[in-house]
Amino acid sequence: MAMASVAVASGAALAACSSSSGSSATAVATNLPKVPLVVYAAEGYDQAEVSAFQAATGIQTELVDHSTGTLLAKIQAEGDHPQWGVLWTDGDAAYAALDQQHMLVRGFEPTTGTLTSLGEKVVPKDKSYIPTGLTVAGAVIYDSQTVTNPPTSWSQLTGAQWKGAVGMNNPAISGPTYNVVAGIMNQLGGVSQGEKFFSQMAANGLHIFPTNKVTLTALLQGQIKLAVVQNSAGIGFEYKYPQLKVAYPTKVTDLPSVIGIDAKVSKAEQAEAEKFANFVYSPAGQKVMLSGDPHGDSLFFPIITGTSQHSLVPQLSSLPIQFINPYVWGPREGTINQWFTANVVNG
Repeated sequence: MAMASVAVASGAALAACSSSSGSSATAVATNLPKVPLVVYAAEGYDQAEVSAFQAATGIQTELVDHSTGTLLAKIQAEGDHPQWGVLWTDGDAAYAALDQQHMLVRGFEPTTGTLTSLGEKVVPKDKSYIPTGLTVAGAVIYDSQTVTNPPTSWSQLTGAQWKGAVGMNNPAISGPTYNVVAGIMNQLGGVSQGEKFFSQMAANGLHIFPTNKVTLTALLQGQIKLAVVQNSAGIGFEYKYPQLKVAYPTKVTDLPSVIGIDAKVSKAEQAEAEKFANFVYSPAGQKVMLSGDPHGDSLFFPIITGTSQHSLVPQLSSLPIQFINPYVWGPREGTINQWFTANVVNG
């Protein structure tokens, strides 16, 4: 997950333009004028991917790199005057919500790569967004020098053993963390059951931090004993600090990285956005995803046939993973995050 910063691949300014179409731009004539493609992204490899795409295609591309929560708030604020052509972040729940607001192009699939059965599992029926990889939301990272028996279930975190010892990200800032919250609620049977659980966590001294890096730094400094973060971030820290280990309580939740194409920008920019998605699915684009953030977001489970995961990444079949319905949990993100802020962060 990217930190809160802005990086620009080119200095071109974007002139916002509007279109009400929610269908694919594939059928549009190939002589469309070139316009800057603006990519909103929160991936550790996004700068490398945008640079490689621009070099390969000659399409002028501007990258706005920020945290997922910030980008989603920016998109909602822009409304019918969007400043983005592509959104690329972790977590499909937010994209399901955007789709229900008719903000995404539907019916498009890249043709430069073939999805694995795992990849097909996270493609929406209306093809309104494009999965690019998979990680796990809410793995538990611990220091093996001080913790010898990490938790095997989420319910254990409310016990006296872990009082004041657990930290996690704020889901209102760290978009992927919402999948942790939604996944636990899904597993427990609903929102009210999940609210009870997180209220118990808060009463047990849960620490809230803004992002993976801050949460994991708190773990290294001994402020907490367990860090609940995206597994790719934990694996990356384990590479740098071998005493850190990753545990997967029953159950952990799927977290796809996802591309969405803005349905309200010009047909020209939509066509360029589709080229970008095709580039990401190509062998060259997959290579960049696997190398652009070697101790972070590059540690994902590939979903394109022929792409091999890093040796540091465990086999997905060995993990107690659940796949939640983004169209159930996506529309609830705003209200759940508001509740979490009021009752856990500020409670």
